[in-house]
Amino acid sequence: MLDRTATKFSHVKPEDTQFVSGGLRDFFLYRDLGIAEATHGKVIAHLVKANMAPEKGTGWHRHEADFQIVIMTKGWARFMYEDKETLVQAGDVIHQRPGIRHYLFDYSPDMEYLEIVSPADFKSIDVEPVCEIPAPTPWPEQKAA
Repeated sequence: MLDRTATKFSHVKPEDTQFVSGGLRDFFLYRDLGIAEATHGKVIAHLVKANMAPEKGTGWHRHEADFQIVIMTKGWARFMYEDKETLVQAGDVIHQRPGIRHYLFDYSPDMEYLEIVSPADFKSIDVEPVCEIPAPTPWPEQKAA
């Protein structure tokens, strides 16, 4: 039988949490959705959005996680999964199998995605390059207001 006492009810509204820096990547902003606290660390869910133009990307890495999905909500991103380039656009869902070597190397200025990972304290491990990475798409210059 499912133990319903192991997690808490959670309801986070957009005004409850803000996008902040200090997450895994300094060129992204992260918005906590309260799931790690509600599940006592079993799962994390956060929104991730572009903060700076892609220069180097994430580098080759893998995650020590049991489960991970990315749901692109706005814009697009280009990943390498092993040696396969994958364009992920708004509405797309990616299940990243445990341990898959990947590299997020390009994304649009409006890119935003929902990431759900178990456990909440998953590790990101740098790995040797799998293949060459294409150059990122330059962002349009911002005009002074």
